[in-house]
Amino acid sequence: MITFLKGFVEELEENKVHLDVHGVGYGVETSAQTLTHLKEGIEVKLLIHHHITDSDERLFGFYTKDEKQLFEKLITVKGVGPKSGITIVSGLPANHLIQAISTKDVAALSRVPGIGKKTAERIILELKDKLGEIKGVTSSSKSSSGSAIDEVVSALESLGFKKRQAEEAATKAFQEENIKTAPAAIKKALSYLNK
Repeated sequence: MITFLKGFVEELEENKVHLDVHGVGYGVETSAQTLTHLKEGIEVKLLIHHHITDSDERLFGFYTKDEKQLFEKLITVKGVGPKSGITIVSGLPANHLIQAISTKDVAALSRVPGIGKKTAERIILELKDKLGEIKGVTSSSKSSSGSAIDEVVSALESLGFKKRQAEEAATKAFQEENIKTAPAAIKKALSYLNK
């Protein structure tokens, strides 16, 4: 079982990185969050979830331990496989996802592309009591990231943007590595919406 890979980024694709580890190429599926940390030619260490089924073997790579642990929790939920799991962790940073689950925020989870209301409710039901095992989760991180996305969506709506547009732009803004606050996310979201 592969637990991590350390090598050079050979090539980047959407949701995938090709790593050169001592001359051996590994295709590793990644989230949008992890991809923000990667550039071709740099050396990187990715934490790996090695997914094995009767007919397939796939590698899922994560830049942070929290993101990997969250992914592994998500794929234990009935109806959420690895493909859905990587989509979910791509949709929101780990701390925002954890906060949405722990505060039972169905609306925030439903904003992630491909996640409907029923799936969001099932994720909350099955994981709300299991997230304390993720080391990076603290009570302050649960509350501080709380309504940041809602605040951004509300601000964008007050500027005349439709709710769906505002939600997509807010989610995309919080995927940026350097965006940590609602005002910064509003500014970034406006740059997407005004293109």
